[in-house]
Amino acid sequence: MNGRMLALGRLKAGEMNKTEAAYAERLRALQAAGEVLWYRFEGVKLRLANNTFLTVDFAVLRSDGQFELHDCKGSKAIYTDDAKVKMKVAAEMYPFVFRIAYPRKKRDGGGWLVEDV
Repeated sequence: MNGRMLALGRLKAGEMNKTEAAYAERLRALQAAGEVLWYRFEGVKLRLANNTFLTVDFAVLRSDGQFELHDCKGSKAIYTDDAKVKMKVAAEMYPFVFRIAYPRKKRDGGGWLVEDV
């Protein structure tokens, strides 16, 4: 093993882990503030190639009409090369904005770091 920490197993489809649940709270707050009109957990599955798909954590419709796909990672260290490649391929194939969200540590002010793919 290369020393990286990975999740021991995947949750059932439609079940959020702690990071995803915390990000859903952020999206709820943005919706209450009028910045987000709609969002859905695992609401979009994209075909990248034969037998290759990408299901991003959150589909988000912003109040300005922009449709975005957000994926949450517990940290940059666990954002695997495979996941990065799939996100970049999807960003080239589909006319959506793709973003990766990482929680910031409380000592760094908390909140989220959200980056474009």
